[in-house]
Amino acid sequence: MEKINIFAHMQEMEAQMESMRASLEDWKQTVKELMETNQRLSLENEQLRKILKRDAPLDPAVDTAEAEALLTAREGTEEVVGEGYDNLARLYHEGFHICNVYFGHLRTEGDCLFCLSFLNK
Repeated sequence: MEKINIFAHMQEMEAQMESMRASLEDWKQTVKELMETNQRLSLENEQLRKILKRDAPLDPAVDTAEAEALLTAREGTEEVVGEGYDNLARLYHEGFHICNVYFGHLRTEGDCLFCLSFLNK
């Protein structure tokens, strides 16, 4: 009679181990997805920091009135036909999608046919 209890206990332990293995697989998949997302966001953050440093260096000596005056002066001179196209082309060459499918996402696999098609219109 004791052998039957031991066998039943072993089967119960085996079922628990299988459940734990499945749970571990789920956790591994979640960690993998989080690491991929973290890597993608790190690359995007790095790209955005480079763009920010290049386009607008932070200077605490410039007060807000001067910054607003510079901004309004810049707005007046940039109203040119084709400016939107130039901005989109610049974004694409900086590594971001400009197509309607993945707009704003970082391009990680080279050129995007949708974006190139959009630029050639």
